[in-house]
Amino acid sequence: MTLTLLGAGNVATHLGMALQQAGHRICQVWSRTETSAAWLAERLGCPAVSGMEARLLPSDGYIISVKDDALEQVARCFIPQAPEALWLHTAGSMPLDILRGKGTTRIGVFYPMQTFSKHKTVDFSEIPLFLESPADMDVLQELAHSLTPKVYQLDSEGRKHLHLAAVFACNFVNHCYALSARVLKEVGVPFEVMLPLVDETARKVHELAPAEAQTGPAIRGDRVVMARHEALLQEERMREIYHLLSESIHTTHD
Repeated sequence: MTLTLLGAGNVATHLGMALQQAGHRICQVWSRTETSAAWLAERLGCPAVSGMEARLLPSDGYIISVKDDALEQVARCFIPQAPEALWLHTAGSMPLDILRGKGTTRIGVFYPMQTFSKHKTVDFSEIPLFLESPADMDVLQELAHSLTPKVYQLDSEGRKHLHLAAVFACNFVNHCYALSARVLKEVGVPFEVMLPLVDETARKVHELAPAEAQTGPAIRGDRVVMARHEALLQEERMREIYHLLSESIHTTHD
């Protein structure tokens, strides 16, 4: 399949490389800025183009991977250039309808549920892909299965819940790592000492439900330990976070 990428950020970078490795041809990379487009296009060995006045090359499909607040503008600007092609977006939190009424009925969602960083390699065969399309599901299924066996159909309402769950499981957890690192920094201990604990916690939920894997003073109701912890935290916001999380754990498991 020939594909054009609109966007050159983390998702577009990893998705473009995975699609190319799976045998698809990336025809072109578009980005708002010339530097970003050129960076990814060079890695994929294809032409780069930038700016909202750009002309796109013909492709079987166009994949929009831009910030949520730019998605509708990009779709409205470029879909009329290729109304017969398949147009997809990769945003977990945005509905399929964001692509409707832009000049084509061939639309869909192609959402890889993973956290991406440009310079961190990922194995796409382990990433679940969530698809939605009113008329081109067969094409999306074939494209998705060329990357991973973990392919699911999910409508826009379901994907809202999926994205919310991912924020809890990934973004909030990672922020807790950052808070942990701040606590350790106060006594000159590197965060790397936490890595065996982090890894074991992640491994456990492959075998146990998260609720069953929960440990710590909050689930035990150890108010003395929790009070001592809160007293150590000098920043009010960190104390609030600690208290809210502890109360949530305790009441959920009570």
